Order: sequence, then structure tokens, then C-alpha cells
Amino acid sequence: MTKHTPNLKAQKIVGGVHTDQRHDSAHKHVAGTAVYIDDLPEPAGTLHVGLGLSTVTHARLKKVDLSAVRNAPGVVDVLTYEDVPGENDVSPSGMHDDPVFAEGKVQFHGQPIFAVIAETREAARSAARLARIEYEELPAILNIWDLDPLKDRQVVTPLTLKRGDPDAAIAAAPRRIKNRMKLGGQDHFYLEGQVSLAVPGEDDEVVVHCSTQGPSETQHLVAYVLGVPSHAVTVEVRRMGGGFGGKETQANQCAAIAAIAAKKHKRAVKVRLDRDEDMTATGKRHDFVIDYDVGFDDEGNILGVDFMFALNAGFSADLSGPVGDRALFHCDNAYFYPNVHANSAPLYTNTVSNTAFRGFGGPQGMVGAERVIEEVAFAVGKDPLEIRKLNFYDAMGATGERNVTPYHQKVEDNIIHRIVAELEASADYAGRRREIAAFNANSRFIKRGIALTPVKFGISFTKTESNQAGALVHIYNDGSVHMNHGGTEMGQGLHLKVAQVVAEEFQIDLERVKITATTTAKVPNTAPTAASSGADLNGMAAQNAARQIKDRLIDFAAEKYSVPADQVVFLPNRVRIGNQEISFNELVKQAYLNRIQLSAAGHYKTPKIHWDRAKGRGHAFYYYAYGAACSEVSIDTLTGEYVVERTDILHDTGRSLNRAIDIGQVEGGFVQGMGWLTTEELWWDGKGRLRTHAPSTYKIPLASDRPKIFNVALTDWSQAYEPTIHRSKAVGEPPLPLGISVLQALSDAVASVADHKISPRLDAPATPERVLMAVERLKKEARSKA
Repeated sequence: MTKHTPNLKAQKIVGGVHTDQRHDSAHKHVAGTAVYIDDLPEPAGTLHVGLGLSTVTHARLKKVDLSAVRNAPGVVDVLTYEDVPGENDVSPSGMHDDPVFAEGKVQFHGQPIFAVIAETREAARSAARLARIEYEELPAILNIWDLDPLKDRQVVTPLTLKRGDPDAAIAAAPRRIKNRMKLGGQDHFYLEGQVSLAVPGEDDEVVVHCSTQGPSETQHLVAYVLGVPSHAVTVEVRRMGGGFGGKETQANQCAAIAAIAAKKHKRAVKVRLDRDEDMTATGKRHDFVIDYDVGFDDEGNILGVDFMFALNAGFSADLSGPVGDRALFHCDNAYFYPNVHANSAPLYTNTVSNTAFRGFGGPQGMVGAERVIEEVAFAVGKDPLEIRKLNFYDAMGATGERNVTPYHQKVEDNIIHRIVAELEASADYAGRRREIAAFNANSRFIKRGIALTPVKFGISFTKTESNQAGALVHIYNDGSVHMNHGGTEMGQGLHLKVAQVVAEEFQIDLERVKITATTTAKVPNTAPTAASSGADLNGMAAQNAARQIKDRLIDFAAEKYSVPADQVVFLPNRVRIGNQEISFNELVKQAYLNRIQLSAAGHYKTPKIHWDRAKGRGHAFYYYAYGAACSEVSIDTLTGEYVVERTDILHDTGRSLNRAIDIGQVEGGFVQGMGWLTTEELWWDGKGRLRTHAPSTYKIPLASDRPKIFNVALTDWSQAYEPTIHRSKAVGEPPLPLGISVLQALSDAVASVADHKISPRLDAPATPERVLMAVERLKKEARSKA
């Protein structure tokens, strides 16, 4: 008997799709009972790892004396590149440029050179400090500001997008502006740091409990490092304490080190980085230098634009190629460029290799687009919102030709006009702009600013083979359901949404669907949970698995009760067969007794998409998600300090699977985007040492930094243009660029000190220091023009 007694007269199930359900682990998060990898009971004899990190930025390793490390109390072993049984490489790009342990040279400050294996974590970390290493220091490149994106070293082949004749259009335009901006990076600052627990098995087997967004990639790379087939490695993760892209590739190194030690010593081994080590040794959001050259007319119509997006890749390729690609894919944001040319330049530096971060380059592309809009607006003396609307892509259903992206994909589902119009009205943008102008005219030191910015975000992996997912669904003979899929849970509610899909398909209450840990032993060859595609891909795969079982149940019932298949209808917790009804449990029991298979592996691949990188054209995205944010700020012109007074958001999630979860994603995405563009400043000193490596020196937004008034709404009229899972839309990454509205509002406030006559060109992060410098610069320029 199942513990749950279903309501066999219910009009609808409890917890199906399009209903608000709390996160399946919410109560555990609050109570502190949610189990993360560091909470797992350690097997008897578990060993612990301490990393030996480089203390210089770029150097040849002349001598590595680890004798004192080996002789330290509690030390069992010390691993270097010589102890790697397979390949000393965890490069996700296959370029063999990302060693597990430095071999012959180090390329950034904090690069792992060796690992101490000890009886306790404290012993391992203490011993790691005893190494005596002699370096032959080499010249180091610490930033990309002074690099030439056309000549200096790049870690991977760049991308070029082109449509029309931008050179001619810009040259012939009535007006032209050419400039550049700096755009900072961002640390992931997940609550749970990088952690892996490797448990050795028989023969070549090992199970790795890893905080990873890509279990299959971690599996394959651990196998590569061990020199064994992938079937020998099982990677499992129940949940992560945050990921944000920082565990898409960066988890692989710790997993590999733990696995090497576990197999060598036939004991469980755990790696858990502390916050300083994590921030020093793992990649960030890429910082960019954006060069732009734009031609436009006196009304503010953009006629041609030329972009160069130079990104700080760090010392290896990692995911810098596709991150740069996506920046170019979003350099248009919601705007049509009649003539456009855009280049990426993933530049080599002697810093940690930068990596995936929520938005994956898209937000950086959008910031470039918004800077161009702002420049045009100041040049023609108009409200930036007016210039935005003037340059939008054609609306959905329009018969015009302003609907082709720089990568030659048509925008067929554009609803940004309606979203912006509705937000403009609900936020009273025009009225508040008048009020702000009056306030600024009568306030000497405090100035206010407002901005309304749009978001158009493409959904799909541009790596075609990543657009697939698998799922495994079992029905047990008591009617309970076990659900597993290839996506990972990092707090975003993915498992819950997929469980809702399965419950909806069988028409059973949500609590009858068991959510289980993601493991490569159940669902193989999955894409990482990234690109906002988790629910899209895994929801469809789970639906496919459930429908296979459901079809078998329908065929069985039709045959057993001698009725046509279309007379077998699944109702809430029951099934109508002809003119009678039986419970879902009863049908399952009968099917089991008649040896009907009650298990299925589902699969889904995204249709329509294709991409030719060499030609810079294709149908890169299955659909677009849209949104808009209106933010108002106050700045103190004497100190540069500021407050976000109010933010209004209207975001498109299609026919949301779970609006409660989606609103939380929009709120969190906005705040994370706001933090990236305001307070979160990464700073390396002249020796290449990251000095913002802890909460004491790196400032993420606090609860008190949220807008004083924060209104978040989802569209109630939108649905996905393409047949996505129940016509819902992705919501992981698209909300993050809504934070651009705060940067633009700060820029608007700064511009008020010069009566909005001078473009502030406010770089990001717009820290109070940078805001103050911009204020003083504009005051000086205004005086010189007076």
C-alpha cells in the first residue's frame, strides 16, 4: 500500500504543470537538512586533499621540493602531474591546454601544482604550505585593455558575424560615434564551493559525488585522466548549493584529483576548497573590452554598426570560444541593425581561465548594444527609451523586413514592443521621468536617474549536440513513480518542474513522483545544465519516457477491456476505460500482473536549430525569451554612493510551468545582474594576485541592496512560439540582463549633472568610486563647454 491515498473524485491533480508549487527542497534549505556533498557521511578511512597553488603568476618551474610536505604529520601522499595515470588534462574544449597539475610551468597565480593527500583536511592544507618551489619568472599579461585584439595571442579561433555593408553604411551616415568601454567580470560566489568525494570500487570503477552542472562531462574527463573507459566512472549529484555556470567545467579538476587519489590508495578521498582557494583557482565571468563604431541619422535610426568584443579568456580556452560567440549573438539585444559587423577576440592572459557564467556572454553583448543606444540618444538629444523603441526588431506578425539578426536568423516571435509598452505604462515611466527632472533641478547633491531596458535572449546551445536530453521513468507496481533525468538541481527548481511534467502526463498527484539524484549510471551522455535549457530539454525527455509507458498502459487497457484505445482516458488519479473508471494504481497493478513493461528511457533533441560557425550564419536558437526592467536610482554626487529606489519588471516565461519558481528566478537573476554591473569588482594587483578573494573584499549585493520597491510580474498572455514543453519558456539566464537597467539608470543620474548634454560613458562595474569619477568628469567637461 502506498502511504498516499489519492482522491479518486478530484477535478484536477495536485501539482501538475502551470501551478504554483514550492521548491521540492525549500523546507530542507530553511531547516538545514538538505544534503549536499560535504554533508554525506564519509566512508571509513576517507582521506582529504589540500592543494599546493602557485605563488607566482607566470614562470617555469625550476625546482619543486616536496620533501617537507611528504614528511608532515598526517600526510599519506603527494600527487603531481607524474601521478596522473591517464592524460594530465581537463580541457572541456579538447585543446589539451588545461592541466590537472602544472607541468613544467605555471600560467597564473594560484594554479594547482600538487595535491596533498592526508588523514585530515587540516593536515593536508597545512602540509601544502611547506613546499619549496623555485621559479624562473616570465613576463605576464594581466589584463586585456592594452592588447590588440587583431594581433595578440588568442586561446581559440574567434568568430565573425556580418550582414550588409557596415563600412559603407557607417561612412555614409549623417552621424558617427566611435568609442570603447570596459566591462568587468564576476565571481560566481555560490554558497557551496567546489567539492568532490570519490569512492573507489572494484577493478577500475570509481563513484564520484561531485558538485557539477555537467555530470557526463565530469564522467568523461575523470575517465580521461584515469585512463579508463567512461563506463568505469559514475558521477552523481543530488543538488548543488548554487552553480551559475561556475560548475559547468570548473568542477572537473577537483573531481579528477579526488578520483586519482581514491584509485591509487583504494580509499575514499574528498576535496573541498575553501572560499579563498575557490575564488583564486577557479574561473569567473569574462571581463570584456568593447569597441564600437556606429553610424546613425538625425532621428536616431541606427544605420550601421561595427563591434569588437575582446574578452579576457585567461590562460586556457575552457569555454571562452562559445562565450565570445554568444556575446556576438546578443550584440543586437532587441534591436535591428541594417548593416552589422561583429568580431570576438578571446585573448590569452596570465589569469585563471574564465568560464561559463549565467548568461554565458549574452549579457556582455547586450551591455554593448545598450551603450550604442545610449550614445545615439545623447547625440540626437532624445530619451534613450525613444531610441530603443525606434530601433526594435519588427513585432511578431509584422510584414516588414526588420527581423534578421547579425547571424542571419529571422526573429519570428518578437513580443518586446508589447512588453515594453505594458511596463512603460504600469511603471509610469513618463510621469516619473518628469518628476525626476523636477527633483534634480531642486536638489544640489542628490541626483536621480531612470532607465527602461529590454531583453531578447536566445535559447539553445550553439553546440548542436548539446541540445539533447535523456530521462528514465519507472512506475512501481504500487502506482508510485520514480523519475530521473540528466539535468542537475542547483536551486533553480529543475527537478520540481520535471516532476510536474511527469505528474501531468500520468494525471497523478505530484507527491507520487519521486525525485532522485542525477547520475550517469541512469541517464548517459547528457548536456550540462546550462544555456537555460534544463527544463526545456529534460522536461521533454521525461515527457517522452512517460508517454511511452502511458501508451503501453492504454494498449493494455484497450485490449483487456475490449474498448478502442481512444476510450482509455487518464483522469486525475484514475483512468476511464470505456464506461467505467478504475484507479491509476489498479491499472498499474493489472499491467504488472500481465507483464507490461512499466519503465522507459526517454529522449529529446531540439528541432530546427543549426549553426555554421565558419560562415557565421544559421538558426542558432530555437526561440527567444523576452523581458524588460525599469529601474530608478539616487546617487550622492559628493561620494558616488547610490541606492536603487525602485525596479519594475515584466518578464516573459511563456506558459510558465511554475510561476512561483519563475518569479524567484527573475528576482534572483535581476539582483545577480545588478551586482555584476555595480558592486562586484574583481581586482588583481601588479603581481597577478587576486586581491578580491573573500567576502571581506568582494561585495555581492546584500538583501539591503535590493530595490526599495521591487515589482516583478510575468506576462499572462504569452506562450512559446515553438512547441516547447507545455509552451513554457526558459527562465534561468534571460532575467540576468534585466540588471542592465540599473547601470543605465546610474548613467542617467550621472548625466543630469551636465544637463544630459554629455554621454557619461559609465563603465562597469559602476562602483561608487567609478560613479564619482564620472560625475567629476562630466562637471569638468560641462565647465569647459560653458
